[in-house]
Amino acid sequence: MNKTYSQKPSEIERNWLLVDASELPLGRLATIIATKLIGKDKPTYTPHIDGGDYVVVINAAQTVVTGQKETDKVYYHHSGFPGGIKDARLEEVRAKFPERIIENAVKGMLPKNKLQADRMKRLRVFAGSEHTHTAQSPKKVEIK
Repeated sequence: MNKTYSQKPSEIERNWLLVDASELPLGRLATIIATKLIGKDKPTYTPHIDGGDYVVVINAAQTVVTGQKETDKVYYHHSGFPGGIKDARLEEVRAKFPERIIENAVKGMLPKNKLQADRMKRLRVFAGSEHTHTAQSPKKVEIK
């Protein structure tokens, strides 16, 4: 009888992956990145073990969105003080902090549990086509 495989923390093998944000719409891109961070595409996937890969995203400033999201999509954040809610449209966020567009989309697609913060630490987003992780020689992910 076969037993269910459960990955141990000592057996985790992490790869470095490179994703170009200018190739797909934001939602499809975020689902691919979230799947890689969780490690669900690996045969050794175990839900309670964080066995995902490192993901380097380039060209965040050229992220593609469909429809009227450029002017209609609004990001909210709160300072913690009364009346401290702030909002910004997608075009404003793209002008100041283009990395946050992808970070917010991916964070929303990760499970809300104790592993989320560690998975987000393995996501590296860069606005342009240059990145600082050439020493890790990330493999380009072919996106369909």
